[in-house]
Amino acid sequence: MSRFFSRKYDALTPYVPGEQPGERQYVKLNTNENPFPPSPKALLYARDHTRSPELYSDPEAVELRRALAFLCGVRPEELVLTNGSDEVLNMAFMAFCDANHPALFPDITYGFYPVFAQLNGVPYREFPLREDFTVDVSDYLSAKGTVFIANPNAPTGIPLPPAAIEEILAADPERVVVVDEAYVDFGGTSCIPLIKKYDNLLVTQTFSKSRSMAGARLGFGVGNEALIRDLNTLRYSTNPYNVNSLTLALGLGTVLEEAYTQKNCAEIIRVREKTAKALRELGFTATDSAANFLFARSEKIGGEDLYLTLKARGILIRHFAKPRIRDWNRITVGTEAQMETLLSAVRDILEERK
Repeated sequence: MSRFFSRKYDALTPYVPGEQPGERQYVKLNTNENPFPPSPKALLYARDHTRSPELYSDPEAVELRRALAFLCGVRPEELVLTNGSDEVLNMAFMAFCDANHPALFPDITYGFYPVFAQLNGVPYREFPLREDFTVDVSDYLSAKGTVFIANPNAPTGIPLPPAAIEEILAADPERVVVVDEAYVDFGGTSCIPLIKKYDNLLVTQTFSKSRSMAGARLGFGVGNEALIRDLNTLRYSTNPYNVNSLTLALGLGTVLEEAYTQKNCAEIIRVREKTAKALRELGFTATDSAANFLFARSEKIGGEDLYLTLKARGILIRHFAKPRIRDWNRITVGTEAQMETLLSAVRDILEERK
């Protein structure tokens, strides 16, 4: 740190993104990217419908917001578009958390939540997942604060049913519940319909995973119109042109070709289940993931050992150093060929460890 860096950030521990190597070619299964390209219509729209770059992008994102709202079954006023879902999550920490409203989330979940809390100077409380890595809903019923639930959770991939989220919502209508649905298209059930019943619900989603736009940076939040106005107050106070013109065009083309997204999701689910079965046959324990990744461990090899050994063989997976999950690894579901490469390498490594 320089001597000029504000002391208010002394305790800030930044988020560590997954490796993005450039020095060699890897089978890249570490950052939950979609193995398929964006939809043909998305690329066509990016070519033919992008506003000239000397002009600002549309701060209201009128066309995309209207199309996406129709897809989600909500009104455009109930939706805000952001620079990736990380932006809407950060705005939720800014808008709905303070000294009297701490952030509440699981101890094993998306690693950005404690970072956002520290960044915005708000207290937070982590509730331990159960031994089977499921969320204990009862922890959140009487706790005071703003709840953040990744559903399906990361890195476990385990989903909660909407009825469980509804229980948290109903327990305290005076606090906001944020449901982060980054992976919902791979087997979860969205809570977006519940915004009609609960004005304290904010649902966030992203185009990075199911819609193959991780590099384009597009996310959105859905909630009661008043909540969305709160977020737009912050957006217009920081960066009203937060989504660039190229991304808006890509997003619109993607939304208008939803069948392409659903086809790719179905293939990823198929490959996920096939890979999970193969890993279990090799003696691995794996959670019942409803995401585009697997969370697995083996009694035959430590988590870090497997990660490093696979990396040396040109395959990247994600390892976490937290004591409770250090024997586990998160494995992105790639193409069938990529997963066969992974499984072949794992078989060879386990054979060598005998």
